[in-house]
Amino acid sequence: MSTTPRNTARRPLRSVLVVLLTLLTAALLGAPAASARPEPAASAAVVAPTATLTEVTNFGANPSNLQMYLYVPDSVTTNPAVVVAVHYCTGSGPAMYTNTEWASLADTYGFVVVYPSVTRASKCFDVSSPQALTRGGGSDPVGIKSMIDWTVGTYSADRSRIFATGISSGAMMTNVLLGDYPDVFAAGAAFAGVPFGCFATTDGSEWNSACSGGTITHTPQEWGDIVRAAYPGYTGARPRMQVWHGTEDDVLRYPNFGEEIKQWTNVLGVSQTPAATDSPVSGWTRTRYGATGDQAPVEAVSLQGVGHNLYTTGMATRALTFFGLDGDGPAPQPQPGACKVTATTNAWNTGLTASVTLTNTGTTTINGWQLGFTLPAGQTITNGWGATYAPASGAVTATNASYNGTLAANASVTIGYQANHSGNSAAPTTYTLNGTVCGAS
Repeated sequence: MSTTPRNTARRPLRSVLVVLLTLLTAALLGAPAASARPEPAASAAVVAPTATLTEVTNFGANPSNLQMYLYVPDSVTTNPAVVVAVHYCTGSGPAMYTNTEWASLADTYGFVVVYPSVTRASKCFDVSSPQALTRGGGSDPVGIKSMIDWTVGTYSADRSRIFATGISSGAMMTNVLLGDYPDVFAAGAAFAGVPFGCFATTDGSEWNSACSGGTITHTPQEWGDIVRAAYPGYTGARPRMQVWHGTEDDVLRYPNFGEEIKQWTNVLGVSQTPAATDSPVSGWTRTRYGATGDQAPVEAVSLQGVGHNLYTTGMATRALTFFGLDGDGPAPQPQPGACKVTATTNAWNTGLTASVTLTNTGTTTINGWQLGFTLPAGQTITNGWGATYAPASGAVTATNASYNGTLAANASVTIGYQANHSGNSAAPTTYTLNGTVCGAS
């Protein structure tokens, strides 16, 4: 297996790319709606990365002849996370590298970024063919999966921390990747996309006007079944999803945002009623489903009055928080502490979600925590957020994520999990924090 490094990070070329991308975006925004394609998002002001973007060749099965570009920061961590950053129509891997923040964030947090790049004339990803919408079926998703496998093998990356994100066509591909390969990805962030399968065609066309116009609607169950059909028989954990959309999107119309929410809440088995709603930025409405914290199963951000080119500086950082990659290095060793736990469950048929709030009732800060509890018989955790959970049944230990390991006196953290049950859907009754029994409330 060989690689061919090519330096695409030369400063003069970056400047030219930015200018050309800006001019192209302006031209596309002025095009008639009838001929629209998902166009590039507006360029964000990004900090220049410190390492070099390289092209990798011979990375594995690649039926649609994608190119693979890779950014490995000088500060790459041991067993790094991997973010797959997928470009928009008319874009490329190098353009995504130049005009988004992912490489500079990789410099800060030590993860690796994979930039897939389309070679077909449209420069759009295949999110419509039967091959693309089936696990291992061929086309672009297979090539992107090969890029991930190559990166994991070469850099001993952490397979439990693989993430996808994209803009426009890349957002649609983010939906496709999480549907085709739920066992590969931990989470995704889609900026101005459509649900998995919405763009499906059978005539070889890359474009679906009904979907782009926001006229394809399904029930949550129907949308969920479309995702589940991509990998029949799969019963494991499903990746979390964050979706973004502007209310004035005239390329991929705003109704697609609501359809994505319906789809992924069903896939992840959580209520369509938000667990939390807030406005982190003026004009933004953020809803969280299944939990209230930064790693809820589904998070949706609606941008009032914003069009298709919604991507701006700072959005990648918010996606990074949703991924749980914005920590400051290894978690400290846990220490004993006084605590209180409040736990609730929301059950249906054979499934449930649990919300667990841990409060430090001591007088000193806790740096690093492990919350122990025993699941009732018949319960098995299938997905979790805010912590890592092991094992999936019986006596479970939830270990803090990199971003929430510090608990000041009287501070609280809320975590949660999704589980299957065989009749008993109750929450655990006893908890320990770093070996100390917690009080209940």
